[in-house]
Amino acid sequence: MGRRPQPEIKQRLLDACTDHALEHGLPDRLEPLASGTGTSARMLIYHFGTRDALLRAVLGNARERQLATFGGLLRVRADQVYPGTLADAWTFIAGPGGQPYLRMFGQWGTSAAQQLLPDFRRAATTDWLGPLEEGLRSIGRPELATLVLAVIRGLLMDLDATGDTARTGQAFADFLRTLEQPR
Repeated sequence: MGRRPQPEIKQRLLDACTDHALEHGLPDRLEPLASGTGTSARMLIYHFGTRDALLRAVLGNARERQLATFGGLLRVRADQVYPGTLADAWTFIAGPGGQPYLRMFGQWGTSAAQQLLPDFRRAATTDWLGPLEEGLRSIGRPELATLVLAVIRGLLMDLDATGDTARTGQAFADFLRTLEQPR
């Protein structure tokens, strides 16, 4: 007779593995996750079945965290015009708080992880259009959601390649000023 599933242990392991992967990147093997979370590869396989299932769960958990965090940053605030909200969101996303997610998901195109969640790139783009449209609606410009998202993604790629936070931050601030101009 085998042990009964213990969802609380599985969730604790998933959270620890996600924390480790956000800090160090998604590994190719189980051993870095096992040692980084204080467990064994055997225990991870017991709870998740396969390496790929664990990595899918880690990626999904990290994505849920990112959506909750970044989504909250993009919400309309009664006390702030939306370009100000976007400026605050940029500061967090491009700063230390957003870096773990950008590192993990920024490597997606060249990573074996792409095979784990093949639809990720599309979802990681379209997931942000709704919140941006809603926010931009507050200034009468919901049609600019794709443009704003493209600017954010492009500047994040630039920041990743160059590390030049001052220049990319200034470019985003300059872009936001264009949203404040009358049509």
